[in-house]
Amino acid sequence: MYPLYRPIVFLLSPESAHHLTVTMLKLAGNLAPTRALIKALYYPKVNGPAIDLLGLHFANPIGMAAGYDKDGEGWRGLAALGFGHIELGTVTVNPQDGNAKPRIFRIPEERAVINRCGFPNYGAEYMLKRMNGKRPKDLVLGVSIGKNKTTPLENAEDDYLKLIDLFAEKSDYLAVNVSSPNTPGLRELQEKGRFDRLLRAVAAKKAEVSQKYQKNMPIVVKLAPELNDDELDECLDVILDTGLDGVIISNTSLNRHGLKSPKASEFGGLSGVPIMAHSTQLIRNVARRTEGKLPIIASGGVMNVADAQEKLDAGAKLVQLYTGMIFEGPELPGKIIRSGLRY
Repeated sequence: MYPLYRPIVFLLSPESAHHLTVTMLKLAGNLAPTRALIKALYYPKVNGPAIDLLGLHFANPIGMAAGYDKDGEGWRGLAALGFGHIELGTVTVNPQDGNAKPRIFRIPEERAVINRCGFPNYGAEYMLKRMNGKRPKDLVLGVSIGKNKTTPLENAEDDYLKLIDLFAEKSDYLAVNVSSPNTPGLRELQEKGRFDRLLRAVAAKKAEVSQKYQKNMPIVVKLAPELNDDELDECLDVILDTGLDGVIISNTSLNRHGLKSPKASEFGGLSGVPIMAHSTQLIRNVARRTEGKLPIIASGGVMNVADAQEKLDAGAKLVQLYTGMIFEGPELPGKIIRSGLRY
């Protein structure tokens, strides 16, 4: 169905189209009859393969990446499409508008998107309210956390620790986003000294909230795709040394290798087909360097069944979608899950 109405969707600006779809998912997901209709249309009849990871049970390895449901408004509708996990956010402590518009650019001829949104969201308290209520069975709900743009880099730790405090009770896992290219200075948190200090503070807070709520509180870290070999090794060493639970490979890219569109000059993070191969190679590198000790969540360029299987073959345990949904539509997660993915 989606190929029939995608041209109409693409008449809207990317951000308007996104807000429309999230609003529709919110309305449909909050009402039992419409939620049932979405499930009847899209939910895969055959699920799996299930996997136990991060101390959690995932009904299938396919998830919705952070950035799609920034404020926790549409996740019940998304769950009806078949996702095994959904990562909300990235959320910040205080509300913020993000960067100036326009800030999202479709590149249909290359099945890619450039965005420079800058964590626009209504803030932590707003999202917490959206997470209330009964959840769909078997859904794993994660939250991506980031610092406010106005928070000085030397105080970034305070934002992350406060967000862990706020979301530990209601989320199944947390993702520390230190790799978005669209918040000035954020990627400097991946520098060895800063990264070590931040993650040691995060690990201490993880132990504290796990004790407080008497549950395992998995925390993973989302890294940038531009890290060189030495930088990647340093980050992986810190993640392993601090006992955090996994890594997301990777965020959107500032590289424009092979991108022919005039829109390549737009600043922001590139996603979609052009980053697929590099993202997969990074996964292979991480799997080899950590000898499989660090669970990998793949995020980057997955547009079809073959792409998802390639990520798993490279060493990922979970696979996240985002840009693929823009070009392939709501059928994509169910199509991938029905295909018979294998580890």
